Amino acid sequence: MRVHVLGCSGAIARGCRTTSFLLDGDVLIDAGTGVGDLDLEQMAGIDHVLLTHSHLDHVASLPLMLDAVASRRIAQGKGPVQVHALPETIAALKAHVFNDTIWPDFAVIPHADAPLLRFVTFAVGQTLTVAGKFIEVLPAVHTVPAVGFAVKGDRGHWMFSGDTERNPGFWARVNQLPVAMLVIETAFSDRERHVARRSLHLAPHVLADELDHIDTTRARFPIYITHTKPAETTLIMEEIRRFDQKPARAGDAPHDIRWLTAGDVFEV
Repeated sequence: MRVHVLGCSGAIARGCRTTSFLLDGDVLIDAGTGVGDLDLEQMAGIDHVLLTHSHLDHVASLPLMLDAVASRRIAQGKGPVQVHALPETIAALKAHVFNDTIWPDFAVIPHADAPLLRFVTFAVGQTLTVAGKFIEVLPAVHTVPAVGFAVKGDRGHWMFSGDTERNPGFWARVNQLPVAMLVIETAFSDRERHVARRSLHLAPHVLADELDHIDTTRARFPIYITHTKPAETTLIMEEIRRFDQKPARAGDAPHDIRWLTAGDVFEV
């Protein structure tokens, strides 16, 4: 499985794109501003979108993408783009985006019986089969209903935390699955730890506690940091390096922690 990082920033700035990952060219995990760097043919090839939650930085490109590819998908006789999400996320999109005020309701365009968009609900703990991929919906702890994902690849699972704070259910699955790589958010530096806590995001001091849940006797895997705020990225990575040089448990080696970058491509 090929994972193309379209966006992995916690906000926009020059060179920064918000969260979106393209799997094998046809499945999109979140639809942040990074989707806009795809060409029309690439966007038209996306048949499924899986959303972690309803926040704008994770859904901003969805309505614009549908508009951009509408004529191509209709001409090619393709069915609707299927958007998979929690019921609460779908309700938010229907009420606040696809409401014929902010954006047209593509769930009934061009026709109600042949729309460009179809919503598909899922639940935490469910394993989906999407475009031949096995995707498990994992818990997340955020200010709105949210999830993470575990996607089975040839070399193990691609694990994505989504937006979350302390999340024991997520680590339980990390320790049960063969993990190829872990992508985890750390939105704020420790100097903004109170903002992180209030908004239910991770800061480095909490990330340190969370990584201690990993059963290092089973396997080691690279850990990629995502969703950093552009103004905070350098400080966040410095704080992460600092704590990881001093393992909390005697005998533990430092983790293999890396910074995720838009444009990265991984074979998983």
